[in-house]
Amino acid sequence: MRPLRKAALGSILFAGAVLAVAVIVEAQQPKKVPRIGYLETTPSSTNSARHEAFRQGLRDLGYVEGKNIVIEWRFAEGKSDRLPALAAELLRLKVEVIVTTGPTVTRAAKEATVTIPIVMAVDTDPVGNGFVASLARPGGNITGLSALSPEINGKQVELLKEIVPTLARIAIFGTSTDPGNTQLLKETELAARAFGLQFQFLDVPSIKDVETAFRAASKGSANAVLVLNSSIFASQRTQFANLAVGSRLPAMYYRREYVEDGGLMSYGVSYTDLDRRAATYVDKILKGANPADLPVEQPTKFELVINLKAAKQIGLTIPPSVLARADRVIR
Repeated sequence: MRPLRKAALGSILFAGAVLAVAVIVEAQQPKKVPRIGYLETTPSSTNSARHEAFRQGLRDLGYVEGKNIVIEWRFAEGKSDRLPALAAELLRLKVEVIVTTGPTVTRAAKEATVTIPIVMAVDTDPVGNGFVASLARPGGNITGLSALSPEINGKQVELLKEIVPTLARIAIFGTSTDPGNTQLLKETELAARAFGLQFQFLDVPSIKDVETAFRAASKGSANAVLVLNSSIFASQRTQFANLAVGSRLPAMYYRREYVEDGGLMSYGVSYTDLDRRAATYVDKILKGANPADLPVEQPTKFELVINLKAAKQIGLTIPPSVLARADRVIR
């Protein structure tokens, strides 16, 4: 029996040694670092605050760029026709999630893949744009955050009426080919009618048409300008501010960055908050969640920003009652 016992003991010792080596080898092998893509139409410098908000959202969840997560940043530099190629490039890099920053970008990603999860950091109308079946149950490989909030347009018109008591006619700037433009325009027109205001929609299909739109607004006797969300506007914020001052037209924008770059006033969804919250979707998907089952969240944080320097340049006095409601006043 002794030889058998020795053989059995040898087998046990050998098996234990093999297991120990396997554990050591596994421990020595580097863990797979998640790779995610971040796709945007505008130049990288245009939305740096949003990028940092996204990074902060990841850090809050334990991810540090360059250490335990890799972010593949891709920017179309204002040329939306480059988006399909950039989306294809992200697929070749085998990213596990693609984060998109607007409907034009989301459409390019959607056309590139039906399997890789896509997280919308912002979208004007996810259902209307055909990206999800419903907000509660997206049903495909796309989920994320919606900026759709119909009451915003009414509030923007109301604020313009408060700062310009004689307001009678509004020029509405938008891009007719942009996804969501029709819905935004409809809501703004309804709000204008509710306040008894006339309105003029001015289509701005490209960057070179911004100056033409301001000339048309002045020629059409507009008392103020309201700028809708557009994929081509974000990189021209300073131009908008300068043209509004030159035309002496109070302008209302949908994002605070316009005001920080010299514009008069903005009221809308906090885009930095949306980017920060987009990180939670990335985290859930990396941990195994199916985007089809992750409800699309609606905006929860809104902000009013006013630039008193711009007001002074056009000879406008902002009522104290409006200033008191501002989240930020630039003096």
